[in-house]
Amino acid sequence: MSEDFTNSRILLDEESRLLRTHRKSLPFWQRVGKQKYWLHLSLFLITFMTTTLAGAQWVGKNIDLTNFEIVKKNFAFGLPFSITFLLFLTCHEFGHFFAAMYHSVRASLPYYIPMPPIPILLNIGTFGALIRTRERIPDSTSLFDIGVYGPICGFVIAFGALLYGFATLPPIEYIYQIHPEYQTLGYIPEVRGALFTGKNLLYWLLEQAFHSPRIPPMTEMYHYPFLFAGWLGCFVTALNLLPIGQLDGGHIIYAMFGRKKHRLIARIFLGIIVALGLPTFTEWVVGIACIFANLHFEGFGFPKWVYEVSWGSWIIWAVILARFVKIDHPPVYDEHPLDTKRMILGWISIIIFILCFTPVPFAQLL
Repeated sequence: MSEDFTNSRILLDEESRLLRTHRKSLPFWQRVGKQKYWLHLSLFLITFMTTTLAGAQWVGKNIDLTNFEIVKKNFAFGLPFSITFLLFLTCHEFGHFFAAMYHSVRASLPYYIPMPPIPILLNIGTFGALIRTRERIPDSTSLFDIGVYGPICGFVIAFGALLYGFATLPPIEYIYQIHPEYQTLGYIPEVRGALFTGKNLLYWLLEQAFHSPRIPPMTEMYHYPFLFAGWLGCFVTALNLLPIGQLDGGHIIYAMFGRKKHRLIARIFLGIIVALGLPTFTEWVVGIACIFANLHFEGFGFPKWVYEVSWGSWIIWAVILARFVKIDHPPVYDEHPLDTKRMILGWISIIIFILCFTPVPFAQLL
């Protein structure tokens, strides 16, 4: 994800244009400018630790932070997940960073955000990463490049992780090591209340292409580090490609179609995610209220298909977008049509969004 600010230090006059031309002629290391290298490195190392610990837990290893010997013994089991997922985040953020440097837009190195274990949240070890652009992006071309190269670079890694994960699936005995109780059954059961991850179109297509009996159900996929890291990469890519505000998708759609069309498209998509989240979110709210009121509530009894397309957290995400990210994109100084190559790349990013989006990323099996 990239973030830019409306408080710009770029002025649209001859002096500023000459300054930008001069800056673009500078060597790359001078365009990078001053960076808090110690902070970026520290955050990366902490995030590497937290994602590795989370990865070990996802493959069924015990991580007791009060017992150093257990942590040391099981730490390495989390490396396939942490290295793969951090590679995805790194390529995504440096896609933004190098595009910003190419256009001489001052930007920070990536800030990695570690995620400690929080009981109410799924622990993947990180809240993601972001860069900060330190001035307003001046024109449509640079806005597009900075917006599009992050998700495209990240998608390449996510796609590669999924391909590798499907190509190297272990035999079913692997899941028996995590769930020994399944071995007595001889198959992997569908357990009511189990966590499952929703299939996106790309995952489904790869599933059909490999067509292997070793492919796990979505209630167990997260125990396979390469599949899980690739799936998470697709999920993060889809979130960033939502064409709203200053998300990557907002940058891309604004640059491709202009401010007026972006305003319309952003509101349509905000309405879509609100509609997707409202049924189950309402059920959550009523259920919590009934707990406090000591009342019995078993849900509204929606048809099964409603639960297959409704994820209550979309409402929370919609509030974050409207309140913090904002729906509208701030204007650029020089709004102009993109060249044909960039328009093609923009449509490719829209296809990537379609491949990566899933209406229900996480839920419990009914």
